[in-house]
Amino acid sequence: MRIGVLAIQGDFVEHIAMLSQLGVNALAIRLPSQLAELDGLIIPGGESTTMSRLMEDYNLTSPIKELVCQGLPILGTCAGLVLLAKKVTNSVNGSLGIMDIEVERNAFGRQADSFETDLPIPILGDHPFHGVFIRAPLIREVESAVEILCQLSNGAIVAAKQNNCLACSFHPELTDDSRFHEYFLNLTKEGAFAKRNH
Repeated sequence: MRIGVLAIQGDFVEHIAMLSQLGVNALAIRLPSQLAELDGLIIPGGESTTMSRLMEDYNLTSPIKELVCQGLPILGTCAGLVLLAKKVTNSVNGSLGIMDIEVERNAFGRQADSFETDLPIPILGDHPFHGVFIRAPLIREVESAVEILCQLSNGAIVAAKQNNCLACSFHPELTDDSRFHEYFLNLTKEGAFAKRNH
C-alpha cells in the first residue's frame, strides 16, 4: 500500500512516521507526478492559507481534486480539513472544496488556546481517543451526505467522513495512538482506489 503525505508545509513528518510504524509505504508528495499509483493521500496540519497557495504554485490542486473525485481516499487533519471544505466561514473557501461541510478556521482562538482532550469516537472502539487541538478549525455545518464521527461535549463537530474523504480538527499524528490512521488505512483497503479506477 502506498500512502502519500502532502509535504509542502506543516507537520507531514509526523504523519509519515506514524504510517511507517504501521508498516505502510509512506511517500512525501511535493509534485503532481508523485501522485501516480497512490492508494490514499493525507493532507496534514499547517497553515491552510499558505498550503493552499503552495498547492497552486506546485500545480497540485487540480490533480488532487480530480483523483479524489475519482475515488482516491483522502484524510485531512486540521488545516487539511479546511482545504477539503466546500465552505469556510472566515477565510477563502477550501482550495479543494470536496466535502459538503462548512468550516471555521482557528475556531478556538490563537496558539495559546490550544488544548488536549479525550474524545469519544465510536468507530475506533470504546476507548477514548486523545485529541490534540492546535489553532484548530471546527465543522460548523454538514450536509446530509456527511457522517459525523466525533463531537465535543458541547456538540461541536471535530471529525467527519463523506464517501472517500475523512477529516478531523485535531492532530492524530501527534499521539501514540494509531487508531485514526488505521481507520483511514482500512478505508483505503476497502476502496482500493475505487477498485483501481473502475
